[in-house]
Amino acid sequence: MRCLLIEDDTQLRSYVEKGLREAGHSVDSADNGKDGLFLATTEPYDVLVIDWMLPEVDGMRVLHALRASDNMVPVLILSARNQVDDRVRGLRAGADDYLVKPFAFEELLARVEILALRRPSASGESTTLSCHDLEMDLLSRRVLRAGNTIDLNPREFSLLEYLLRHQGQVITRTLLLENVWDYHFDPQTNVIDVHISRLRQKIDKGHERALIHTVRGAGYRLSDSA
Repeated sequence: MRCLLIEDDTQLRSYVEKGLREAGHSVDSADNGKDGLFLATTEPYDVLVIDWMLPEVDGMRVLHALRASDNMVPVLILSARNQVDDRVRGLRAGADDYLVKPFAFEELLARVEILALRRPSASGESTTLSCHDLEMDLLSRRVLRAGNTIDLNPREFSLLEYLLRHQGQVITRTLLLENVWDYHFDPQTNVIDVHISRLRQKIDKGHERALIHTVRGAGYRLSDSA
């Protein structure tokens, strides 16, 4: 999942960014409504988290601008305003959900992940991914190989999801770093190799047909053929 967080509170923004990344998601952020609106209209996101009270352009104006341009990306509004009238105003403005500050990060994460999953179902796309006898259910976040459940941590799930969405294609380390780890530079780390190795142990070990392949000098490919 790729998320845009528009929040001017530095400490809160850092806290939410860190939590979302630890859960395996990619995050961009802005500390004001003007920059946030620019990102929201120029980059593809699965969900937006927007604070109501923002400098330059407030969250409601950002939301109105998005909906006026037919941008229907799911939006979660964050606000210290806890009155029913405030929540109703936010929802009627086009927000998909509303969360009152202070909040538990676990609740924000659950709400964001549910909102993100609305996009494929609303566009008629399947909420499951598969390759040969490997199946991934995006709604339940369950992975099966030959009918047997495979336990993956959030980062492994995101890595496998990316490979499944691009199965048959050669995926470079740079693409994985940018789209799964949210690194926009090469930190000279073997994190990709380590996670691919662990994922292979869980996905391919004990099966006659390997699905995760190394393309020497190029990257990796998930495919049901060698």
